[in-house]
Amino acid sequence: METTVYHNRRCSKSRQTVEILERQGIEFNTVEYLKSPPDLQTLTAIAAKLDRPVADMVRADEPQWVALGLDLAQLDDAMILEALARCPKALQRPIVIHGSDARIGRPPEAVMDLFS
Repeated sequence: METTVYHNRRCSKSRQTVEILERQGIEFNTVEYLKSPPDLQTLTAIAAKLDRPVADMVRADEPQWVALGLDLAQLDDAMILEALARCPKALQRPIVIHGSDARIGRPPEAVMDLFS
């Protein structure tokens, strides 16, 4: 089963998650989402695999998100995903996808239930 990590090397939680996967011997593909931002279709597919609300995919304190002037409480899932497609820096990180499931690595250990 393929594993993919949406990763930001500058984020400590993202780095910790990658380290955990490496220590466990889990092979994975890395997507540096700031260099290769996911499009709306990809974000929609990721959201469908998460065990959390779509709003949890957003780093609401990210300055670029704040600059959009959007209130998460007033947005439906489609609107959130469209905004993330325009502002990938606001995507929560890391996101680990394993088969048909995904987890946000906050805390980093949260991704390990994908492999049990």
